[in-house]
Amino acid sequence: MAVSRISADAIQRIRKGKTNTVDKTTVVVKFYANDCHLCHALSDYYVDISNDEDFDEIYFFAHNINDDGGIAESLKLNGVPSIAIFQTQNGRCTKTRLLNDPDEPNEKTWYTSKYIKNFIKKEM
Repeated sequence: MAVSRISADAIQRIRKGKTNTVDKTTVVVKFYANDCHLCHALSDYYVDISNDEDFDEIYFFAHNINDDGGIAESLKLNGVPSIAIFQTQNGRCTKTRLLNDPDEPNEKTWYTSKYIKNFIKKEM
């Protein structure tokens, strides 16, 4: 599945449970900033993860915190890149989780593909 951009308003609607889904829906969001070299380097890996057959039922989005810094504060992001997973069911948000910073960050991308995949699988 392709990665699409998501607005802060759309993220807030998900968090408030204002969705039209009845079935369980999982949404993964990568938060990034224009001036973050780690964020840009992680981009291709994130797209590859979104195309993984194991995650066919998951929606992948990216949000530029430069568009609206308030969402980063409301989610208490430590910085960027950051990855969050949201699950909704019956029109309400049932789970919100942030991926912890790795013990040994990758110098190029901060997170590794394996680290992100393991997080998603654990939270599904």
